[in-house]
Amino acid sequence: MIPLDKIKKIVIKYETLEKELASGNISKNDFVKKSKEYSSIGEIIDQAKDYLRFDKEKNELEKIIEDKKSDKEILELAKSELNDLLKKKNSHEKILKLHLIPKDVADSKNAILEIRAGTGGLEATLFVADLYKMYEKVCLNNKWSFEIINISKSDAGGFKEVILLIKGNNIYSFLKYESGVHRVQRVPETETQGRVHTSAATVAVLPEAEEVDVTINEKDLRIDVFRSSGPGGQSVNTTDSAVRITHLPTGIVVSQQDEKSQHKNRAKAMKILRSRIYEFEREKKEAERSRNRKNQIGSGDRSERIRTYNFPQGRVTDHRINLTMHKLEEFLSGNAFDEISQSLRMQDQEIKLANLNTK
Repeated sequence: MIPLDKIKKIVIKYETLEKELASGNISKNDFVKKSKEYSSIGEIIDQAKDYLRFDKEKNELEKIIEDKKSDKEILELAKSELNDLLKKKNSHEKILKLHLIPKDVADSKNAILEIRAGTGGLEATLFVADLYKMYEKVCLNNKWSFEIINISKSDAGGFKEVILLIKGNNIYSFLKYESGVHRVQRVPETETQGRVHTSAATVAVLPEAEEVDVTINEKDLRIDVFRSSGPGGQSVNTTDSAVRITHLPTGIVVSQQDEKSQHKNRAKAMKILRSRIYEFEREKKEAERSRNRKNQIGSGDRSERIRTYNFPQGRVTDHRINLTMHKLEEFLSGNAFDEISQSLRMQDQEIKLANLNTK
């Protein structure tokens, strides 16, 4: 049961927006913003108005049913209409609840996806390469564009770290559930006795932050330059092209050495830094607003083991929703990725709906 005052506020908001948009006394930026809100509420306004009339209609039908003088034919008709009314109310209630779920303002943004080797030595870096290929195929399957911001190779042919910028419609809303520890169980090529080893990689998904989202003061930055090293920087070892930026208020540090130009490395580092600061502030606000954050699917806790990829058994298990699929190869090729992704989104929605009911 949704409190009627919440539904009344939806109707009042819709009517207020309608008057503001029709008045013409509104700036261009406000017009775009309020037009989107008006359009969004417009999708459920009929259900909202119907919902406000349900109790009145229900009471009128119940009076007819309880009246002993009612004609038998009218009585049966009233019972049928009441049954239809209750079904309609339940249907409208589901739609209105989905609208009332607090929106994540970052859902519509592009995403910066960071994959790093965890425990497991060189085998972990090979797993990072597998995850990178998987996300690359997911992007291709969904026709998303992606750009490599940073990539650091390992001696085994894998990657110590890969950072991607993924662009498209509502990218963050699709990928945010990937944040956490991904564990792999398999027999490494160097293992002579056939023993299964366990390695891990951490994935962080951050909404891409624009300059309007985060204000960074130059005085809050410490910028160090140094010579690039490793496979990504062999050709620029003779110049100080690598950049390390420290954001003093938060302690967030970003290093970038993928480009030959110091200027390009700094620009890429600032892009990552801006998104990390944006996510830092979002998490802080969310923690203040909701102490039951860890009970939610989308907690983004990167210390939490979220998924296991078991090669000997050919299975992938998502521990948050207790879902196991014996489609490991399909999943890593990006073809079965949506099955788990959709289940995560649905369960997150159910949790938020349950929380909405308790408020």
